[in-house]
Amino acid sequence: MNYETRDTMGIYKANGVGPGPGPHQMGANTLVGNDVCNHKEESLGDIKEIMLDVTNGKVTYAVLSFGSFLGMGEKLFAVPWSALTLDTENKRFILNVEKDSLSDAPGFDKKDWPNMADATWSNDVDAYYASERLDSAPR
Repeated sequence: MNYETRDTMGIYKANGVGPGPGPHQMGANTLVGNDVCNHKEESLGDIKEIMLDVTNGKVTYAVLSFGSFLGMGEKLFAVPWSALTLDTENKRFILNVEKDSLSDAPGFDKKDWPNMADATWSNDVDAYYASERLDSAPR
């Protein structure tokens, strides 16, 4: 699924005046459900939720579901928003990590969400994705 198919407000459709606000300003509701792939074109799942830091008005995390992994149930992952790149051509997001490395990523169960305001938790998540992107960047 992609943001154009979820656009019930007509945000991304040409309205005769201009092309709309995207891709630099986009409706959060239209991004939930968007597919996420890696640089190898492997599907990594989809965006389940977008987390906002309401104290500073910034998007902090995209909560992704990578589905069943190695026979285990659905696991959710809070990925730093800065780790995602919008692929406007294919209308999806790119997360530059190896699919196999996700088994070691910090995740959680949908019935047991972490305290995302906890500095230790957020530092661990941010550090994990920063190191994965550096290690897996194409050379």
